[in-house]
Amino acid sequence: MIVRFSVENWMSFRGKAELSMIASRERQHGDRVPRVGKYRAGILPVAAVYGGNASGKTNLFRALNFAKRLIVRGTQPEDQIPVQPFRLDEESTDLPVRFCFELLIDEKIYEYLFAVTSTDVLEEKLVEISSVSEKVLFERRDGKPNFHESLREDQRLGIVFEGTRDNQLFLTNSVSQKVRDFSPVYSWFRDSLELLAPDSKFQPFEQFLDEKNVLYAMMKDVLPQLDTGISRLGEESIPFELLPVSDSLKTKLKEDVKENVAVRLIDTGQSGDYFLITRENKELQVRKLVAFHSGANGADVKFELHDESDGSRRIIDLLPAFLALSSGKAKKVVVIDEIDRSLHTLLTRRLLEMYLGNCSPESRSQLLFTTHDVFQMDQNLLRRDEMWVTEKNAIGESRLYSFSEYKDVRYDKDIRKSYLQGRLGGIPKILFCGVCSEKADAGSGND
Repeated sequence: MIVRFSVENWMSFRGKAELSMIASRERQHGDRVPRVGKYRAGILPVAAVYGGNASGKTNLFRALNFAKRLIVRGTQPEDQIPVQPFRLDEESTDLPVRFCFELLIDEKIYEYLFAVTSTDVLEEKLVEISSVSEKVLFERRDGKPNFHESLREDQRLGIVFEGTRDNQLFLTNSVSQKVRDFSPVYSWFRDSLELLAPDSKFQPFEQFLDEKNVLYAMMKDVLPQLDTGISRLGEESIPFELLPVSDSLKTKLKEDVKENVAVRLIDTGQSGDYFLITRENKELQVRKLVAFHSGANGADVKFELHDESDGSRRIIDLLPAFLALSSGKAKKVVVIDEIDRSLHTLLTRRLLEMYLGNCSPESRSQLLFTTHDVFQMDQNLLRRDEMWVTEKNAIGESRLYSFSEYKDVRYDKDIRKSYLQGRLGGIPKILFCGVCSEKADAGSGND
């Protein structure tokens, strides 16, 4: 789980912007807040980020995506680090981008931070935080390492550090060199943090086809309740030769797909079809995901996915993530940019209620999302400390703040009304209406 996350000098965030998931003293919906006993803290299961267009919401998502890619994928020797510093003043463009994470992993809290330019990692630090002290596992500064005394006898660490390039994170290189001391943090970014952009396609869609999968029955039960007309999802077998990909990719698939290996392909073009390629009895098998609707006589009628609405396809992409989060045993952190894209507001509400209804003091999953949907800005659904706003100032610098910072926002207050009236910030400053009206009057020929 994310305890805190901060970013500085990233895109529209010039100063430090911090998203804290530590629960305040607010009692509302307290029964669903995960509790970490030895730290005597509650960690919020959800955060909703509002704000006007271009206010910085998506830049937060991009910050998390950048950090995950840099940590998990790393860099090549000649690569530049794809930083995007604040560009609206000359001083910031020459300063490093800074990230800091506090993470709950297997009931331990770690702090991991790094500062990078396009060419160098200037600072990197990993700290294990107990309820009474902090243990600096490693620190990298000015090109030199400092390891905790319990690790200094391991000569491999020094060797691995010497082999870490200037444009490479030590955390990433150490794990690639099979150093296990820091792998929990690396594994969290690789396995637990899931990011879904507005145009993302859900990757492990074979869950829809595998009756043995733990989520298969849940998806089969929930999907018909979401008013898409889809009664279930299933598969259609097609010959490998008819797979709509290039000949070069077909050749590669023939070489790469072995027995007991499954390869997912998603057509990002107009069809949007999902394909699963496996090898059975030495032959390549292709299964395509299709939807079934109930006909007038009760029989299943097959539909191609490209015949479904954008909203239905968006549900197909999001539903597995919500079901995984709601399973009770999940330790995933799912971040969704523009959760409401192509979804009716009541459908978004139902997905959120399904997830939050399964949260408890023992759960360890989290959902972070950006949205314009003010219908969800409701204290019957979300706590004040779970609702955040991004807003830009006059020089284009984004600021991030929580509704819990407002002392006069009572638990029974209609937040939506105050937000839309501009009293809580985070709404667009629309200036063109008067100009349009003047031009319309001029075009009408009236004096």
